[in-house]
Amino acid sequence: MRAPILKTFMALALTLSAVAAEARGLIRDADVEYALREVAKPILRAAGLSSNMRILLVNDGTLNAFVADSQHIFIHTGLLLRLESAQALQAVIAHEAAHIANGHLTRRAGNLRTARTVAGLGAILAAAAAASGNSQAAAGLAIGTASSARRVFFGHTRAEEASADQSGVRFMVRAGIPVEGAVEVMEIFAGQELLKPGRQDPYARTHPLSRDRLRALRAQAAAFEGRGSQSASAEYWFQRAKAKVAAFKRAPAWTFRRSKESPSADIRHMREAAAYHRQSKTNKAIASINKAIALRPNDPFLLDLKGQIQLESRQYSAAVATYKTAAARAPAQPLILGGYGRALLAAKQYKAALPVLERARAADFSDARILRDLAVAYARQGQNGMASLVTAERYALQGRLKDAELHAKRAVGLLPRGSGPARRAEDVLSAARRAKR
Repeated sequence: MRAPILKTFMALALTLSAVAAEARGLIRDADVEYALREVAKPILRAAGLSSNMRILLVNDGTLNAFVADSQHIFIHTGLLLRLESAQALQAVIAHEAAHIANGHLTRRAGNLRTARTVAGLGAILAAAAAASGNSQAAAGLAIGTASSARRVFFGHTRAEEASADQSGVRFMVRAGIPVEGAVEVMEIFAGQELLKPGRQDPYARTHPLSRDRLRALRAQAAAFEGRGSQSASAEYWFQRAKAKVAAFKRAPAWTFRRSKESPSADIRHMREAAAYHRQSKTNKAIASINKAIALRPNDPFLLDLKGQIQLESRQYSAAVATYKTAAARAPAQPLILGGYGRALLAAKQYKAALPVLERARAADFSDARILRDLAVAYARQGQNGMASLVTAERYALQGRLKDAELHAKRAVGLLPRGSGPARRAEDVLSAARRAKR
């Protein structure tokens, strides 16, 4: 059987910038994704779910989290920034994991079966657009209306929500995490019910939150009072992810005012580096991130941020050297490899960039930037068929099936008949043609 073209559809399902100008997308950052995974690990183990499940961050200021398949949990930036502790974030993850563990997705799985191939991309894109609140983008995609997309993603019943609450608490207790975090989260959402519907966040409108559920969680928390303790490691990674997202989402002045409140010196220096970079104060940004690196010299993610600052400041040779060190310390980290490949391209080291970007793509098919850069590397090496194929796949992943068809057709004509890449191009071509019908 052919390997699926879209190994991780849902990771790109929200990358809608190419579909509509106002569409929301994912924040793809190696540091943040690693931090979320570290926070989630004990919950996923307690739920009996794969430790390879991905926790992805949606660039959206609303208070929301959701699952769409058994491999991904999506959390909005608005919710992450609103939470105050790792145990609160773990409560959100536990609740969403419970929907997977309890089989709540099964009865909706029929709507998403085509997600295993590119043929289902239109439906997935539209559903994800609706899930993130972007009904305008959703309306123009293959699934049809945003309301039908919402029913796919948010078809929760009160019974399912109550079940997920109870299971989520059990997972937290089993993982040795204080249940008070679940109460903290429910208090945030219960307050949403007091607002007019138009001012409520999507989570409040699509999940049947109620004072009864809050009372039930408080009762459970009381029953397990004193059980468990918060992991210092989980708290560190939660605070680090939250701090980095805030540093890039909020005004630099806000970051500088609050940087001294950081829970550790390395996080403070990282925040200040991001803020200086956003002000184009490159020397100060590099000095700040170097202070963070001095405190955690083996941390590849701090090097990743330094490489990003150098690359975006046009210090290409320096960025290559920094990314090379980061990639050596995290050789299986696709987003770091992607940054390394991007820096090599910027430094016009095209031959060296190609194998790095190929490794990044093999590890993670869900970053359109990697596909874009890989297409450039192939083209620079005279491999025009592969360049067309990767471009077609990138457009398919972004829901631009008309453009995908054009490049897939070109790839089919250039690639050896019957080869693996040619079959991938044929898959994209077939999907694009079905979408037209």
